[in-house]
Amino acid sequence: MNKKLDTTATQPLNRANDTDRHVGARIRERRIMLGLSQQQMADLIGVTYQQAHKYERGINRISAGRLYEIAQVLGVPVSYFFEGLESQRSVDLTARQRMCLELARNFSSISNEKHQDALSQLARALAAES
Repeated sequence: MNKKLDTTATQPLNRANDTDRHVGARIRERRIMLGLSQQQMADLIGVTYQQAHKYERGINRISAGRLYEIAQVLGVPVSYFFEGLESQRSVDLTARQRMCLELARNFSSISNEKHQDALSQLARALAAES
């Protein structure tokens, strides 16, 4: 008997999906919060810049071992990357989230600690007024 498998409904195992894109977006957010470039991140986890970029965009899937390594480098538990997955099936950032990420990136690039401290105090003061 010659049976054919119906493969039209299955997705190849190496193709990324919404979960992979969500995990990638969380990696990117955390990397930016820490002030790391994609190249620095790639160096820390032992992959090329291109591979790190593909992870963050959800183009390539991340193995469990690699995700654990990324969590170690970024100082978060592995579960961090899955937070918000159930409530947010889209990884598109809102304008406010983009602004917060840009603020974190710019803050971390300030080399003068006194300036960082002053900016932090200003943010606290402005937040207290709200």
